[in-house]
Amino acid sequence: MYKRVLLKLSGEVLLGRSDYGIDAAVVKRIGTEIRDAVSKGVEIALIVGGGNIFRGAEGVSETGMTRAVADGMGMLATMMNALALKDGFHHLDLPAVVLSAVPMGTLVDTFQRDRAIEHMMQKRVIIIPGGTSNPFFTTDTAAVLRALETDCEIILKGTKVDGVYSADPKKDPSATRYEKLSFDEAITKNLRVMDLSAFAMAKDHRIPIRVFNMLTAGAITKALIGENIGTLVS
Repeated sequence: MYKRVLLKLSGEVLLGRSDYGIDAAVVKRIGTEIRDAVSKGVEIALIVGGGNIFRGAEGVSETGMTRAVADGMGMLATMMNALALKDGFHHLDLPAVVLSAVPMGTLVDTFQRDRAIEHMMQKRVIIIPGGTSNPFFTTDTAAVLRALETDCEIILKGTKVDGVYSADPKKDPSATRYEKLSFDEAITKNLRVMDLSAFAMAKDHRIPIRVFNMLTAGAITKALIGENIGTLVS
């Protein structure tokens, strides 16, 4: 069982059956499964994307918006998701705090490494919105950065597919799922586990990444306590 992990969730998983926004039922399920892992002694940092509300890259391509401005809006979208998750966790009696990479005045505290680790040691889930606080970096990169800062053992990336495939399984029915991959294999085969800057950082610091389908009931708890699901890249 892991002692301390970073859980990375895409914003899109919060949509549930909606086309936009946050599904309260999804938040409740995520919180319930995280609570089960915390009760077993796992310390958890959580980073969530903002694609269910606003995705910076799409703002650039669809409207011609300046990339730095679009990425700033994406950071604010992750803040909205973080506040929703914290409130949902509160209703489940799961202690959680939001530590933003972007200073937000009186709304939430700003991320600070020592404070984050102290919260985790007290069995509080820390939710870190705001990406790296800089444009041109994704929440994948933020996930690797915060995992390294807080001494996490592994990055668990919850997606809508059950691991890493040889091709897009939605487009290619012959695509096969990998159970294990080396960083070099993933790079050579151009498998998009994470964006390149995030992946390079994970490889350089030898922190493993497990990719799993978080939409499957119970999968989040299984990943958090170290069960062999999805694909492990190491």
